[in-house]
Amino acid sequence: MLQKIHIQNFALIDKLHITLDSELNIITGETGAGKSIILGALGLLMGNRADVNSLLDPDSKCVVEGEFDLQKMNLKQLFGSFDLDYDNTCIIRREIAPNGKSRAFINDTPVTLDILKAISSKLVDVHSQHDSVLLGSSAYQLDMIDAFAGNEEEVFEYKQAFHIFKKASSELEKLKKAAVNSQKDFDYNSFLLEELVEANIKAGEKEAAEEELNILENAEEVKTRLASLMSLFNNPEHSMIEMLRDASATLNPIVSVSKEYLTLKERISSVLIELSDIADEVEQKEGDLALDEERIAFLKDRLDVIFRLMQKHGVQDEEALLKQQNDLSIKVADVLDFDSKLQKLSRGVEQAKIEVEKIAQSLSKKRKGIVKDLNKKVILLLKELGITNADFDMSFEDKPLDETGQDEVSFLFSANKGIALQPLKKVASGGEFSRLMLVLKYYLAEKKSLPTIIFDEIDTGISGEVAIKMGALLRKMSTLMQVAAITHLHQIAGKGTSHFFVYKIDGVKRTFSNIKKLDEDERVIEIAKMIGGQNPSESAIKSALEVLQN
Repeated sequence: MLQKIHIQNFALIDKLHITLDSELNIITGETGAGKSIILGALGLLMGNRADVNSLLDPDSKCVVEGEFDLQKMNLKQLFGSFDLDYDNTCIIRREIAPNGKSRAFINDTPVTLDILKAISSKLVDVHSQHDSVLLGSSAYQLDMIDAFAGNEEEVFEYKQAFHIFKKASSELEKLKKAAVNSQKDFDYNSFLLEELVEANIKAGEKEAAEEELNILENAEEVKTRLASLMSLFNNPEHSMIEMLRDASATLNPIVSVSKEYLTLKERISSVLIELSDIADEVEQKEGDLALDEERIAFLKDRLDVIFRLMQKHGVQDEEALLKQQNDLSIKVADVLDFDSKLQKLSRGVEQAKIEVEKIAQSLSKKRKGIVKDLNKKVILLLKELGITNADFDMSFEDKPLDETGQDEVSFLFSANKGIALQPLKKVASGGEFSRLMLVLKYYLAEKKSLPTIIFDEIDTGISGEVAIKMGALLRKMSTLMQVAAITHLHQIAGKGTSHFFVYKIDGVKRTFSNIKKLDEDERVIEIAKMIGGQNPSESAIKSALEVLQN
């Protein structure tokens, strides 16, 4: 039950405190006084979008706070699932900063809007004037049927299954398009890949081939130079090696005289060893070297292949060419693998479709299962509200699966004897819409055990005896749950157990909205004004007393 509301710096409200009673709370006031502003503030506690333009003072934050009594509710598990402290009293607070940032708290714990909505939806139901218009829409009607049938878990399960089905279907369509596009390039990519595989290029091959070719093309000069070098090493008349041997032998007699001479001999020996190794290597290279025309032709052809492929693929080296080969290999393999991927995804889509259709059929069965009993109840209560020849039904037609299932639903209505049922939005008047909405809300609140329901001008389009009956129904509802109703009709206002009056105050710079709880005398005058105008006559006051006594 909603016990208290505190509103600060919202729309025309500077500061406002309301303490509600547990039964029927009536809210009246002149048009534009700010009655619906209070509902707007309450909407923030329900998780509605915050708007910085709703701040009365743009330099101060807006605060809306609601205090709820949870003693008769079984919400401990729900609070625990969100890691929230649970107590008999729950305080929900919403703040809007001047910069537009919004924060929400439950029992002083910061929460997301999703959590706020999950909790507040169990505490209060707000019926706005717009809801009566929505009653004509198929989507809203389906939501109401699910609420009556208690399909919350089934709807959640269906939406999950439908999401899986749609995602799988989307992936399958993308793969099919990719397969078509890839097939167009398959032959060309296969040719490019085959060409690269056949070329069998190795990393670093170009540089090695260029170096070898350079040597072979200069073989004659290289061979001559190497031969000249060999003659320097081994010429009988002035061999460098023999001269070093002679130098080493010359030092032999004096190595014992000083370590310095021994060191000199060792250094000469080291040079001799190194020079002998060089001579052997030069001799081997000179012997191996020959003018190999076939090898030169091969290397030139090989380099031509490498340069041609590099130019063709727009790359600068063999490593990039090998990467291109790997990429082409993947593309070709993907195309070759498309059939198996398509088959696998198709099986997944089919399985997801079977699952979602199964849940949709089960959900549809539950929806249709409440129709007969609910129709009887609705017709009975509509007759109590003055539509004596009321008839009501719900039609179901199959539709392609969407996020709501397989059912296209339509509320059918007739207010007159002998007139066939037709879609509600085509035949119902404003007053009939209001009464039907009240009836549905009555049974829905009863079904969901909602502690609080708030109506914003549920009495649109009615008057007289019908208004009296609607007031009686609201009073009856308030014995089962807390009810608050904004109304312009004295017949309904007279049924309240508490009466609040919303009014405007003109300040020096601004106009403000305020609210006060009327005492018995004030209530008589307010209802008399609703009957007879701003200056009620004795007759209007007498009528007001009669309204309150009845």
